[in-house]
Amino acid sequence: MFEFQQYLGFLLFLSVLTLGFWLMIFLVGFVQYWLGGSIIELIKERRAKKKQEQTV
Repeated sequence: MFEFQQYLGFLLFLSVLTLGFWLMIFLVGFVQYWLGGSIIELIKERRAKKKQEQTV
């Protein structure tokens, strides 16, 4: 049977694993949001530049 020290080690392992999992989910979501926003801004700048060249 498990001893109390092994039980605490198992709980520590589970908490570190869970924290790492949620941190990974957060970072993946943040990176997607950041990339999406920069791509949209790049497209807006190119459209504005193209529109400015057409009017001049």
